[in-house]
Amino acid sequence: MISVFSDRIEILSRGTIPPAQTVEGFYLGESVPVNEKLSEIFLQLHISEKSGRGVPKITEVYGKDAFTFRENSIVVTIPFTRVGDQQVGNKVVNDVGNKKPLNARRKKIIAEMRDNPNVTTAELHKMLGISETAVENNITFLKANGYVERVGAKKNGYWKVL
Repeated sequence: MISVFSDRIEILSRGTIPPAQTVEGFYLGESVPVNEKLSEIFLQLHISEKSGRGVPKITEVYGKDAFTFRENSIVVTIPFTRVGDQQVGNKVVNDVGNKKPLNARRKKIIAEMRDNPNVTTAELHKMLGISETAVENNITFLKANGYVERVGAKKNGYWKVL
């Protein structure tokens, strides 16, 4: 059940984490389906995915407090915060004007990074049909203007879209 409020969205999921799963595993994105056959059908129909990225993404952005575990349900609370808004004292200010606008290529790079945080410059070069240098120049722009951030090392890190 999804409830929309003026300041948040709450998503109620009936049931709780399976007995074979820990709360820490839940936050890490370890998927332990309650009904494996139904889960497999959803995967084959492309209704769901098996990547286990949803909970870690929500936790990364909103913290573990976004999840409330009840006896027979889990509630996810997503607060409404507009892109570019920052809390300063008790006021919300907008800093969107500080970012330079994006062209179509840079929007595509961000979309790819959002879909696959582990995407490499070589993969982007092939997807976009531009040189690796052009990819690196666009990424430099995106990092300098606060659109993306590299977390971890070049080889083992991932992209965080801000």
